[in-house]
Amino acid sequence: MAGYSDAPLRQLAAEQGALWTVSEMISSRGLVLGGDTEKLSLGRPYPGETRRAVQLFGAEPDILARAVQKAEAWFSPAAIDLNMGCPVPKVRGKGGACLLQTPEVAYALVQAMRSATTLDVSAKIRLGWDHDRSVEIAQGLAEAGVGLLTVHGRTSAQRYTGEADWEAIARVAGAVPVPVIGSGDITSAAGARARLRLGVAGVMIGRGAVGNPWIFRALATGEDALPPAPERAATALRHAQLHADFYGLDRFGVPSVRALRKVLPGYLPDHPELREALVQVNTVEDVRETLAPLLKQGGMEGTPASPRLPAAAEYAGRHP
Repeated sequence: MAGYSDAPLRQLAAEQGALWTVSEMISSRGLVLGGDTEKLSLGRPYPGETRRAVQLFGAEPDILARAVQKAEAWFSPAAIDLNMGCPVPKVRGKGGACLLQTPEVAYALVQAMRSATTLDVSAKIRLGWDHDRSVEIAQGLAEAGVGLLTVHGRTSAQRYTGEADWEAIARVAGAVPVPVIGSGDITSAAGARARLRLGVAGVMIGRGAVGNPWIFRALATGEDALPPAPERAATALRHAQLHADFYGLDRFGVPSVRALRKVLPGYLPDHPELREALVQVNTVEDVRETLAPLLKQGGMEGTPASPRLPAAAEYAGRHP
């Protein structure tokens, strides 16, 4: 979910009923040895954010322990998560899914992280590197002290191909004494409910929530129908405003929303005629203009996209 699960998306998800959210993964070496500060958008919460885990990746116990301390001081998370699931090649050798090849290193990492904080430490894993070792690895992580495990039902070698193996996730849930959250291919509330019946403590929804924060409301209320298009358009506009307010001005002095070009069409898949314009937006006003016909249809064209939130510099100044 790198590039997706930032503060604006987490805010929309939480407002619709997500019980917990997780930050984009942050390099432990970047926090400790790089130029990262409390202004780092990957870890920075939106004002009033709660029930959020900050996710770190790394492969060195001492560095991760120091990163945990900085993340706790800078970002005020509710928990710290170790990423052992990212299969992206640039992360190899630095943590992520490559730890599935040397799980004993992961156990030492968890122990180092726990020694550095009183917060709960969790871990997200895949089934294995190229074959299923999930029960063995999960049991070792539980012995090392994780308070919760999230299991994605694919190996690292699979990346995002094929189908997630939820029977394997269920085996892990039955084999360890800590709560297990299942992950993989959940794109609807009905699909989430079906997976919950397998014995997991909960489900993690990632790509299925992009452009559809109402999936959490559906799980909380049982009302699975999407809102009408004008309401979805208003939320897409609000997402753009939250994004602009959170990140502030870009290097060109513009409150850009270019990063949302990959997100905004997901709010309105039933309006393909808007896609070409949505993938070319630069500013909040571009989004408002593109969505104007739907906003007008719902009587929402004159409403503000959202209350203004502090930009990055403002947040840093208020949270030294």
